[in-house]
Amino acid sequence: MILGLCKLHLCEYNQAAMSVIPPFDEAGKSYQQTRTAHWDAIARKRDAWNGMGNWYHRRLEEVYRFHVSPNQRVLEIGCGAGGLLAALKPSHGVGIDFSAEMIRRAKELHPELEFHQLDAHDLSALAGPFDIIIFSDTVNDLWDVQRAFEQVRPLCTARTRVIINFYSHLWQTPLTIAQSLNLAAPLLSQNWLTQEDIDNMLRLAGFETIRSSREVLWPLPLGGFANRYLVRLWPFRGLSLSTFVIARPAPQPAENPSVSVIVAARNEAGNIKSIFERLPQMGRGTELIFVEGHSRDNTYETIEKEIPLHPRTSSLLLRQTGIGKADAVRLGFEKASGDILMILDADLTVPPEDLPRFYEALASGKGEFINGVRLVYPMEKEAMRTLNFIGNKFFSMAFSWLLGQPVKDTLCGTKVLRREDYEKIAANRSYFGDFDPFGDFDLIFGAAKQNLKIVDLPIRYRERTYGTTNISRWKHGMLLMRMVAFAARRIKFV
Repeated sequence: MILGLCKLHLCEYNQAAMSVIPPFDEAGKSYQQTRTAHWDAIARKRDAWNGMGNWYHRRLEEVYRFHVSPNQRVLEIGCGAGGLLAALKPSHGVGIDFSAEMIRRAKELHPELEFHQLDAHDLSALAGPFDIIIFSDTVNDLWDVQRAFEQVRPLCTARTRVIINFYSHLWQTPLTIAQSLNLAAPLLSQNWLTQEDIDNMLRLAGFETIRSSREVLWPLPLGGFANRYLVRLWPFRGLSLSTFVIARPAPQPAENPSVSVIVAARNEAGNIKSIFERLPQMGRGTELIFVEGHSRDNTYETIEKEIPLHPRTSSLLLRQTGIGKADAVRLGFEKASGDILMILDADLTVPPEDLPRFYEALASGKGEFINGVRLVYPMEKEAMRTLNFIGNKFFSMAFSWLLGQPVKDTLCGTKVLRREDYEKIAANRSYFGDFDPFGDFDLIFGAAKQNLKIVDLPIRYRERTYGTTNISRWKHGMLLMRMVAFAARRIKFV
C-alpha cells in the first residue's frame, strides 16, 4: 500500500469499477512493455539533451496554472519528471508514471511531492480523493483510454475536475520532422484522438465534459501573441497543437440540502410583504436574508415589521455598510448558513415561486452554477426596455464566447450555487479584483474560473409593480463594455 496518501472515499459505483481489472492480452502487454522501455530511454536522454520542447511545455504550464489554483490536491497521470505538477504548487501533489527512470528523476527534482511507478490502467493501489486529476499529453500514448478514465473515477469527489490535453493529428507531420532532426523527443505510434472521441470515452467512464479550448499555435520562441490571441480566433483555432478538455464526475443528486435566499433591498418597501408571503420552503430548511442598502423609503422598517409576522420563515435583516448590489450580496452570503445560496431580486421581476426550479437543477447535479435567463420567453410589456433587451443579447453572445460555456443572460439577478463553491470563488477573487458593482459578473467569472458547470434556466420575466430600477442604462452599459474587455484579458486571452 502506498504511504502518505489521503483516506480513500469510494461509493458503490467506484468499488465495482476498481474490483475487477481484467488483465491485458498479449498485444496489450507488449504495447505497454515497449512504451515503458521507450520512456525510460527518453528519461536517460534528457539528462544531456533538452530539444526544443521547452517553449511548448512552458505554455502548457501557463494554461494549467490558469485552471488550477494553488494549494489543491492534485494527481497527474503520466507525470514524467514532475515539472508540471511542481509548477501547480499543490497542497498534496501525487505523480504516477510507468517509467521507473522518469519517476526516479521526479523524486530527485521535486522531493516535496509524491511520485509512484504505476500504470494508468491499474490504479487500485492508489488512494484519494483529489481535487484535480491531470492527463497532460498522456491519452495519445495509452493502450485503453476509457479504462484509464475509469481508474481515476474512484479517486474523485463530486467537485473534482479532470483536465486533459492531447495533440492534434494535424501536427503529425511537423512533429515527425522535428523528431527526425533531433529537436523533439521521438514518439512511438500514437492514438490521434478528436475531442469527440475524448468526450465519448469520458462519458462511458462516468464523467461529463464541462468546457474545452484550443491551445498552442506556435510551440517555439516568440509565440506569445499567437498562443494567447490568434489561437482563440477563426481560422487559427483549428490549427492549434493541443486541445484541452475539462470534465467532472457525472452528477449525483444531493441529499436534501438547506437553502439561504439573499435579497438585496434598496427602496423596495412595497415588495417586502409579497416576498415573505410568496417565498416557498425548499430542502431541509429555507432562510431569508435581507440586506438593506441605504434606502430613501422605509424599506428597513418594513422588513423589521414583517419578520415577526412570519415566524415560520427563518429570517435575518442586515444593514449594508458599503454600496452596490455586489457588496450587499457578499454580506448576505457571508452570513448565510444554507448549503445552497440563492439571489432573489427584491423587485420581484423573477417570481419567488420559480426558485424551486433553481433548487432542483442544483440539488440534482444538473449544474453547479444555475443562471436565470430572461431572454427565452416573451416578457410582460414593461418588463425590459428595447435597448436593454438588445444590450443583453449582445452581452450574452460576448460572454458565452469569452467563458467557453453558454451564458444566454448575464444580468438576470437570480443566480444559485453551493456555498462551498462560492467560498472558492471568494477566496480567489483577487484574480479579477473588486470591479463589479452588480455582483453578477463577479459570480459568473468566478464560476468559469473554477470550472463550474454553468446551466441556464429560462424564467418568465415580470413587470416591476413597485418602485423604479436602480440601473442606469448608459452609465452601466459602458461599464459592461469595460467588463467585456476585462474578461477577455483575464479569462479568454491568457
